[in-house]
Amino acid sequence: MEKTQSEKQIFVLVHGAWAGPFAWQMVKDTLESSGNEVVALQLPGHGTDNTPAGTLHMDTYINYVSGAIEKIGRKVILVGHSLAGMIISGVAEQVPGLVEKLVYIAGYVPQNGQSAYMISLEDTQSLLGASLIVSNDQSEFDIKREDIINIVCQDGTEEVQELILNNYKAEPAAPFSDPISLSDEKFGSVEKYYIETLQDHGIGNELQKRMIAQAKIKNSYQLNSGHTPLLSQPAELSNILQVIAQH
Repeated sequence: MEKTQSEKQIFVLVHGAWAGPFAWQMVKDTLESSGNEVVALQLPGHGTDNTPAGTLHMDTYINYVSGAIEKIGRKVILVGHSLAGMIISGVAEQVPGLVEKLVYIAGYVPQNGQSAYMISLEDTQSLLGASLIVSNDQSEFDIKREDIINIVCQDGTEEVQELILNNYKAEPAAPFSDPISLSDEKFGSVEKYYIETLQDHGIGNELQKRMIAQAKIKNSYQLNSGHTPLLSQPAELSNILQVIAQH
């Protein structure tokens, strides 16, 4: 029997740095084929949106995602990949009543007052720092072209790797160093789940495990993948997301 509108789970998917909604397409298709509603957002300054990088901050992203969820008007399962772990945390602080669950996929889980940059300093496994290129005006971060795939998705098919390179664009820099304010009353009240990536060259798994231990994560799952399982293992990832939804 088909689910009624009010019974359907709504997944809101937020992409990470150097990415866009294209990265979610296979997961979105899989979840929708199982009867779920899925919204894959495009952050300002990413994909086809050309907002100047120098005007963007972490609050820009948080306000954008919060606004999108308010338009939906029902509780959602909010999923963030990589840098978007920061964003979904800020959204849970802003509109906790509209977030049923937070799901971090290889994502940063901040504590109050932390920025992504601060958290990344603890990461001894990531290959990203050594490959970063800062633009002359310091508004954007690039990754050395020859290193992108090894950092982002070394386990992807040739087709997936081509998709990543074809959609790659420089990343706004300021959001990485913007700290986030979080409270136990709001952010702390939302159930949290984590999907670890065991072969991650972008956000090392040792750091992932430390964030899980510090963050009151209800349950964690593991994928033997690189940093972007949404592209390298979309079926396995979609399955875990549906398990989390049914919790």
